[in-house]
Amino acid sequence: MRDRSGLRQAWGARLSDRIARVYALPIDTPLLDTVKTPDDLRRLPDSALRQLADELRAETIDAVSVTGGHLGAGLGVVELTVALHKVFDTPRDVVIWDVGHQSYPHKILTGRRDRIRTLRQPGGLSGFTKRDESPYDPFGTAHSSTSISAALGFATARDLAGSGNNVVAVIGDGSMSAGMAYEAMNNAGAKGSRLIVVLNDNDMSIAPPTGAMSAYLARLVSSRTFMQLRDIGKQITKRLPKFMEIGAKRAEEFARGMAMGGTLFEELGFYYVGPIDGHNLDHLLPVLRNVRDAKEGPILVHVVTQKGKGYGPAEAADDKYHGVARFDVVTGKQAKPKANAPSYTKVFAQSLIAEAARDEKVLGITAAMPSGTGLDLFEEAFPKRMFDVGIAEQHAVTFAAGLAAAGYKPFCAIYSTFLQRGFDQVAHDVALQKLPVRFPIDRAGFVGADGATHAGAYDLAFLGCLPNFVIMAPSDEAELVHMVATSVAIDDRPSAFRFPRGEGVGCEMPERGVALEIGRGRIVREGTKVAILSLGTRLAASLVAAETLEAHGLSTTVADARFMKPLDRDLVRRLAREHEVLVTVEEGAIGGFGSHVLHALAEEGLLDGGLRVRTLMMPDTFLDHGDQEATMAAIGLDADGIVRRVFEALGRSGLAAEPARRA
Repeated sequence: MRDRSGLRQAWGARLSDRIARVYALPIDTPLLDTVKTPDDLRRLPDSALRQLADELRAETIDAVSVTGGHLGAGLGVVELTVALHKVFDTPRDVVIWDVGHQSYPHKILTGRRDRIRTLRQPGGLSGFTKRDESPYDPFGTAHSSTSISAALGFATARDLAGSGNNVVAVIGDGSMSAGMAYEAMNNAGAKGSRLIVVLNDNDMSIAPPTGAMSAYLARLVSSRTFMQLRDIGKQITKRLPKFMEIGAKRAEEFARGMAMGGTLFEELGFYYVGPIDGHNLDHLLPVLRNVRDAKEGPILVHVVTQKGKGYGPAEAADDKYHGVARFDVVTGKQAKPKANAPSYTKVFAQSLIAEAARDEKVLGITAAMPSGTGLDLFEEAFPKRMFDVGIAEQHAVTFAAGLAAAGYKPFCAIYSTFLQRGFDQVAHDVALQKLPVRFPIDRAGFVGADGATHAGAYDLAFLGCLPNFVIMAPSDEAELVHMVATSVAIDDRPSAFRFPRGEGVGCEMPERGVALEIGRGRIVREGTKVAILSLGTRLAASLVAAETLEAHGLSTTVADARFMKPLDRDLVRRLAREHEVLVTVEEGAIGGFGSHVLHALAEEGLLDGGLRVRTLMMPDTFLDHGDQEATMAAIGLDADGIVRRVFEALGRSGLAAEPARRA
């Protein structure tokens, strides 16, 4: 981040001191206690809002210390949140928060304070804005760069209905790296829609340092008087020859651009106001009131904030406490349980580094998630061979395709839920051309506290339908090492391997990855009556289920498919012919591994002889946030769930049945 002025640093220090005084447990929030909804906030005088913001920041810190979650983003917009709900008549006026990481203070002010310590907990509040949670959440978010498009939809609907309310989109500078934001701005600018976009600049530092002069200029150019004079000027210039009209317009925009910046946004058709200090309510309130009352549109208000503002440990952290576990408020120390095994993410990163040391053509690509994908470790080892393209998944995929076409071996590491955004590019730019782009897919399956918006449920289905793809899933961290090596070796078509969030099973690790035979699974345990065919990390649960089934007299084979595509048809054929029951297990949605197995069985006539087949997968619904183990049990993807499905297939009673006596 670009260095801020000494004035702003001093302001931050004073704010941290004020917050530190409020920390005392239990926290003292006399003013916030009177604010149940934004209507209560709007009855407060402007002079009381500084105290309200301090108390709101302290409450946010205290709540997230209990639940964990995304703290830094919310701390950065405390003053902005207060100002927006003060100035705009929410929920009649629509305010859309892009992504929603920053929405915790908003939730506290909109009738959800009594539930704020249920954030991301089973049955509790979502970590993002959610339509069915509150009328103050007009649009559900969690993926970035959607707010301007949605806001334009609301603004257009308002105009069609003739209702006259305000529509505001709040979007961070990081989200502005995605093309969708510019597509929406271009459309809004062309339509001339009365729409307000608040650019929350907290990292990229588009703007020069803010201060009194920039605040004055922002207030001036957003004022009704200035806009009326500007409108009169427009009417006059229209009567001039065309070349003079164009010249006058450009001169006015150039003059404002010289004083304030914002030329890019002006070119897209937005009236630019800013930059202003997003932590100074004396600057925020008059500008927001001006743009609220303006008939001009669309307008972009450029607000400069600091992620993690007002909490020393967050300000000092590299990630600004983007996503934190439960923590001690005084020290900032997070309560992270000690890992029993390395995480899949770290194993992938270390394996890729090892492969890159042997092959200089191996490259890493990610879309604004270097630490989440482990590629920050790769960058430390090979800084010139690592590329973070920002929040731009579509570009990441086609960028990787270009590198592959030029003879390199790109690993395009994107979370499962975000890879969805680049599906067209995966299909058209990679698969169609048989380009050997490698897709390490982290966060596959259920993801716990982030819920439905981040669930990696669909990659098997949306990649499995594409020709030319090799699709793998390791059963443990050792298999992941081998699959990284396998992807390096596949040089004639694209490949993907998916793995979950969290730690592995603690198995013995190979010294070096070895390329697997493409499309070959393995038998892990031999039996005669029941066959469990697992893809991915549900293998551990499958082995436990096999033990239970054995105790009930059901001899059970367990197989690790390794590959969904190409499917090991020899293995499927053998399991179908030698067993009475075949159960497939995967942590993915309908249309994935089980569907491919059923298709193969049907195609070869292996369903005609009485084989009992059951497919276990994630249910055909969006799963809310919750505990990993509890959710697996609830949806039947744990060992007990597998056993129950086998018993159902055989027409036997459930787990309460006494184990059969062994001869």
